[in-house]
Amino acid sequence: MKKEKKKICSRLALLLVLMGVMLSQTGCHGSRGMAAFEIPENFDNSRTYEITFWAKNDTNKTQTDIYKRAIQDFQDLYPNITVNLRLYTDYGRIYNDVITNISTGTTPNVCITYPDHIATYLTGTNIVVPLEGLFADERYGLGGSELRFEGPAQGEIIPQFLEECAFNEHYYAIPFMRSTEACYVNKTYVEALGYSLPEQLTWDFVWEVAEAATARDSQGTYLVNGQKVMIPFIYKSTDNMMIQMLRQKGAGYSTPAGEIRIFNDTTRELLYTVAEHAGTGAFSTFKISSYPANFLNAGQCVFAIDSTAGATWMGTHAPLSDISEEALVEFETEVYPIPQFDTDHPQMISQGPSVCIFNKPDCQEVLASWLFAQYLLTNEVQTAYAETEGYVPVTSRARDSAQYQDYLSRCGEDNSLYYDVKIKASRLLLSHVEDTFVTPVFNGSTSLRDAAGQMIENVTKSVNRRETVDDAYMDKLYGDVTSLYRLQSTMQTSTDRKELGPLPPMAAALLGGLGVTWALIGVYVVREAMKNRKKRQNTH
Repeated sequence: MKKEKKKICSRLALLLVLMGVMLSQTGCHGSRGMAAFEIPENFDNSRTYEITFWAKNDTNKTQTDIYKRAIQDFQDLYPNITVNLRLYTDYGRIYNDVITNISTGTTPNVCITYPDHIATYLTGTNIVVPLEGLFADERYGLGGSELRFEGPAQGEIIPQFLEECAFNEHYYAIPFMRSTEACYVNKTYVEALGYSLPEQLTWDFVWEVAEAATARDSQGTYLVNGQKVMIPFIYKSTDNMMIQMLRQKGAGYSTPAGEIRIFNDTTRELLYTVAEHAGTGAFSTFKISSYPANFLNAGQCVFAIDSTAGATWMGTHAPLSDISEEALVEFETEVYPIPQFDTDHPQMISQGPSVCIFNKPDCQEVLASWLFAQYLLTNEVQTAYAETEGYVPVTSRARDSAQYQDYLSRCGEDNSLYYDVKIKASRLLLSHVEDTFVTPVFNGSTSLRDAAGQMIENVTKSVNRRETVDDAYMDKLYGDVTSLYRLQSTMQTSTDRKELGPLPPMAAALLGGLGVTWALIGVYVVREAMKNRKKRQNTH
C-alpha cells in the first residue's frame, strides 16, 4: 500500500513539474509571451537584416511604384537591411493575416494598419512595440542624430494625427497618410432641380434635394437625368456615416474605457430617417448598390460620399474612373465636407493608414524595422504618396515643402497628377484638420465600428424588402447586432470594468494552467482508484 501511495505521489509531482514547464513557456516563448523590446545602445551595422513590410494599395500602380522606390532608396542608405514588400488590396485582409500570424509567431516586421486593429493585436503580450521610447531616442528617434536621412522631429508630425496613434497609455503607431470623408456633388443636377449649393451642406438640404431627384415621368424615367436609373444619395462607408452623425448630434457611441453607448434613442431616430429616405429610393449604400463613383460618373447619383482618398475615381474626367467612356455623363463636380447638423461646429472623422512595428526576439531587427518605418515619414515618400490620391501628408515638414505647395497650386492643370477634384479633396482636409475627430480605440472597437454600419445596412435592406421598420424592429435589430458582433462583454459600466476587468495575460494563463492540471490530477486519481479496486476484487 505504501508503495502505491509513493507511486501516486511521484506521478503527481511529475504533473506539477509539467505544469510549471507549460506555464514558463507561456511566459517566455512564442509570440504571446515575448519579452518587452528594449532599445539597443547602438545599431549593429556589421550584421544583415531582412524585414517584411505589409502594405495596402487600391490596385494603384503609382502607389506600388512609390513603395518600391521608397524601399530602394532606403536600402541604398542601409545596404545591410533588405525590405520585402507584401501588398494587399484590403485592410481587412491585412488584419486577418496578422491575427493568424500572431498565433504562429510569424507577424510582419512593419505593417500599415489602423489603430482599431492594433488594439486587437495587443491582446497578446508584447506583440506590438510601444514607440514613445523610440520617438525620444537621441540617436535613432524622430530626427535622431544617427539617422542617414532627414526625418521629421516629433513636433513636426501633425498633433491631431499623432494622437490618433495613442491608446492604452502608449503610442503604438505612427501616422502614414490621412484622409477624411467628402461629399462629391453633381452641381449640374442640383441646379437643374432648382437648388443652389449652400456654403456648407446640411443633412436637411441633402435629404431634400435627394428626394426631389426621385421624381419620374409616367414611363418611369427620372426627370433629372432622363435615365431609368437614379440613386440620388449613396454612402460608401455606413460605419462612418453613423459614427459622424452621432458625433454631430452629441450622442453616445463609446467611451475610451470601451463602454458601448451606441444603442440609444438618437441612433434609433437616425435609423428611422435612413429608413424614410431608403423607402423612397433617395438613399442607398455601397454594399447594397455598388461604388458611389460609378453612379456619380454615369449621371445616376447627385451626392456621393466617399473618402477624400477616393477622389481620383470621382467626376466626369476622373483618371481612375471604372466605367466605360460611353456611360460617362458630363457634369460639374463640387467637393464638400460631409453634411452637418450644426454648420457652426462641423465634425468629420479623421482616418487613414498608420504604421506599427511588431516585436521580435532580436532587438536589432526591431530597430532596423523602426528605421524603415521612420523613412516613410520623409518628405520624398510623404509628398509622392499624397499626390496619388486625396490623402494629405502627416508632417508639417512635408506639407510646407516647396514640392507639395507647388502641387496644390496647380489644381486643374490636367486630369491626372493635377486633377482638380483630387486636389480639392486634399485642400478640404487641410482646411478642416481642427474639425476632425477619432473614435476611442480598445479591444472590440473594430467590432463596434462594424456594428454601427451594419444597422444602417440592415434598415436599408429591410425597407427595400418592404419589411415593417418600427420600434419592435429596432429592438430586435439592437439585439441581433449586439449578438452578431459580440458586444455584450463590453456593455458594462466603468465601475464594473474596474471590478471585473480582464485579467492580465500571465494571470489568465496561470489560472488556465492550474485548471487543466487539477483536472488531469483528478482523472489520474480516479483512474488509479479504479485500478486498485479491480486488483482487490481479483485478489478476493
